[in-house]
Amino acid sequence: MIPVVILIAFVAGLAFRKFGYPPLLGYLLAGFVAHELGYGSAEAIAPIADLGILLLLFTIGLKLNLKELAAPQVWGVAGLHMMIAVVLTVPVILFAGVVLPALALTDSAAAWALAFALSFSSTVFAVKIFDERGESASLHASIAIGILIIQDIFAVCYLVFTSDKSVSAYALVLLALPLLRPVLFYILRSCGHGELLVLFGVAVSIGAAELFELFNLKGGLGAIIFGVLLGNTIKSNELYKSLINLKDLFLIGFFLQIGYYGLPSAEMLLAAMALALLVFLRPIIYYFLLVALKLRSRTAFLTGMSLFNYSEFGLIVAAIAVGNGLLTEEWVTVLALAMSISFFIAIPFNTRVHSLFGKNFSWLHRFERKTRLPEEEIADLGGARIAILGMGRVGLGAYQYLKELYGDNIVGVDESHEKTEALQKKGIHCVHGDATDYEFWSQTKLADCDMVFVSLSNHSENLYVVNLAQQLKYKNTLAVVSRFPDEQQELEKLGCVTFNLYAEAGHGFAEHVLHQLGEPIKS
Repeated sequence: MIPVVILIAFVAGLAFRKFGYPPLLGYLLAGFVAHELGYGSAEAIAPIADLGILLLLFTIGLKLNLKELAAPQVWGVAGLHMMIAVVLTVPVILFAGVVLPALALTDSAAAWALAFALSFSSTVFAVKIFDERGESASLHASIAIGILIIQDIFAVCYLVFTSDKSVSAYALVLLALPLLRPVLFYILRSCGHGELLVLFGVAVSIGAAELFELFNLKGGLGAIIFGVLLGNTIKSNELYKSLINLKDLFLIGFFLQIGYYGLPSAEMLLAAMALALLVFLRPIIYYFLLVALKLRSRTAFLTGMSLFNYSEFGLIVAAIAVGNGLLTEEWVTVLALAMSISFFIAIPFNTRVHSLFGKNFSWLHRFERKTRLPEEEIADLGGARIAILGMGRVGLGAYQYLKELYGDNIVGVDESHEKTEALQKKGIHCVHGDATDYEFWSQTKLADCDMVFVSLSNHSENLYVVNLAQQLKYKNTLAVVSRFPDEQQELEKLGCVTFNLYAEAGHGFAEHVLHQLGEPIKS
């Protein structure tokens, strides 16, 4: 019945997309519908979901910068939020056990275990949201992912201490894994650019998980570590891009799987709703912790919103507690439903997160510290009259071409602080900034430029920048990259000059060859 489940997921995802919501909500709903209709099972979908999570963790490792984990706004905020969340959640769990007999707890330790599980946010959700918005390289995404990694470390520690299997003494051999890096890179380079590259990524993800499970460690930890071993090179970036769509496809299984925990009784529903209401405190706690550590209100707001839900880890903890006799099986269903509800709450907020911040900017801005982190300072464009927003391959190519024509009167803008520094070292006039940031536009007077080129990684992000420019009454040339005809038409209706990467690649290729040969280009 798996094909029927896939069909239900597709129809539900398409329906939500038609109404302007992410397909993710449809996949969650499809899981409950398929379960009630008797199609498929959690056991049948589990391998798909597990592979999706392993690929997700592996790709996180490929992009992970270990220095970011050492920042106080990452490990400090992760630890403080966990303590606050646990203290606030325990009374709700204990009260539910008193009021609802079916959920009565035999030991107060179970309440603390559940509260600990509910202090985590979903890595799957956050990464998916950042990918859809094209913000994976942003500062708020880096901080959020860093917090989630710290939470995963806490999760591994918990699983080790509560597992009936002790970590193997032979696990010390894993300390020698960095010695494998040259071998892994040799194999990676030998894979070329096709299906072997994708297969290599899948094989390493699964192999790493199996290796760590062999030593009674969490398989997901192995996937992240092997991703880190292979990260931060041009070839690893290519591997990352080749795995993105495959990862997203298998992750659908994860969201479907949630529904197979079944629909709850009235008592379970009440408990789940009470727990779900607590998630509204989550972005508030994150916001105030982050602004206290000198982050801008916008960064703190976007980071907190991305962590606005419960994690799949709660179900793992519940299952362990059931096995240890601390909890009844009903609590697994309660947590599954609470997590599902938290996803339904969080997604609409994250879909409109930029407009929500814009509407509440004046109020939120009051809580900012007077001093900011260096990477949060808004840069000066240096009087440049031409700006390129997004310094990826397309943006960098445009910068180099325009520099020949306009000299130093051009500036690049990129949301990755690390990439900005690397480009500056190469002599490229590039500043750190988020093209979707209203404050960046207003303080740098970006709207006064003669030409603005928008070359971001995502159409919705490009579109948001165009709307932002129009809000700021930008009247000059706005050129935007598109990839598909419908995107191009949408941008042209907004008055933009568009360049379709796929449709005009041949024209650019021929023009480049003639330019290299010194041949005149006839009009």
